[in-house]
Amino acid sequence: MSSSTAGLTRQWTTWGPVVAAVGLALGWGRDLPGFAVALIVLCLFAAVLSAVHHAEVIAHRVGEPYGSLVLAVAVTVIEVGLIVMLMIGGGDKATSYARDTVFAAVMITCNGIVGLSLLVGALRNRIAVFNAEGSGGELAIVCTLATMTLVLPTFTTTHPGPEFSAGQLAFAAVSSLLLYGVFVAVQTVRHRDYFLPVPRPGQAVRGTEEEHADPPTSREAWFSLGLLVVALVAVVGNAKLVSPTIEDAVADAGLPKAVVGVVIALMVLLPETLAAVRAASRDRMQTSMNLAYGSAIASIGLTIPSIALASVWLDGPLILGLGPLHMVLLVLTAVVSALTVVPGRATLLQGSVHLSIFAAFVFLSFSP
Repeated sequence: MSSSTAGLTRQWTTWGPVVAAVGLALGWGRDLPGFAVALIVLCLFAAVLSAVHHAEVIAHRVGEPYGSLVLAVAVTVIEVGLIVMLMIGGGDKATSYARDTVFAAVMITCNGIVGLSLLVGALRNRIAVFNAEGSGGELAIVCTLATMTLVLPTFTTTHPGPEFSAGQLAFAAVSSLLLYGVFVAVQTVRHRDYFLPVPRPGQAVRGTEEEHADPPTSREAWFSLGLLVVALVAVVGNAKLVSPTIEDAVADAGLPKAVVGVVIALMVLLPETLAAVRAASRDRMQTSMNLAYGSAIASIGLTIPSIALASVWLDGPLILGLGPLHMVLLVLTAVVSALTVVPGRATLLQGSVHLSIFAAFVFLSFSP
């Protein structure tokens, strides 16, 4: 990259989050007309692209898997705030927002992001290579958390309906948080090598520190961290601003209310999607898998405990249990993902299968 291009990138990625945050501040609490919503959408995409850039700066400084962990956790923490805000202002129709958003996040990450990353990696290198031990462990946690928090409420009998009782919700929340803590410790300390990019035989991993420019200084990394937080707040906040327009459009079209959670999850997860695809294009497939599965784990492991705590002050029931259609999609995702991960190698075929499941999820969300 030339110095002029790098300078231009630094300028817009610095001002992008700031402009998006200003748009958020000006639009918050107001009934926005159509042109204002369009401007907010532009701010939203500027914040997404800026978030990806600053996440890569941080990842270059701290190395993997810390870089992907920073982005996954940051997005998920703010995603929790978005879900809580939607539940506070949504009334009875918001009782299933947490379930719809979390399940959408699982399907987007495990099928959309994984499938697109495998497709890009296989198109570039014929075979996408990753660490089966690390990715397999991440997938096992995703399946366990999803079953404990989204499937079991449908079958428990203490409380009527697809809901946990207070004690069951507390158990699921504590278990999810503890399992997430174990995952972070294993990923960053005890078995960190399982989550590093896998070099191909006879060559170094593309995109390693040796093949790039010098890592950014601590000051630059902290600056990018601050802008990353601003960008992510702007992403989620602006998504909240456009959500009434989305809700009205969904209602006017006669679509299921779960579509709102799907659309918002798609917007919020854009930073991870772009970062994962860029990593795959650089033959760093393990980074893509870390971003995808790490985001799914964080979406459940941090969201469910937070929503459980917030439910103490929120009125109305908290519906977490999935219906039969979504449970079938979840089981299919788990089986196909296991077959993809176990060999540690994937081709266009595996990427296409995951994208087919993702397409089925999106289509059936609009036409159940």
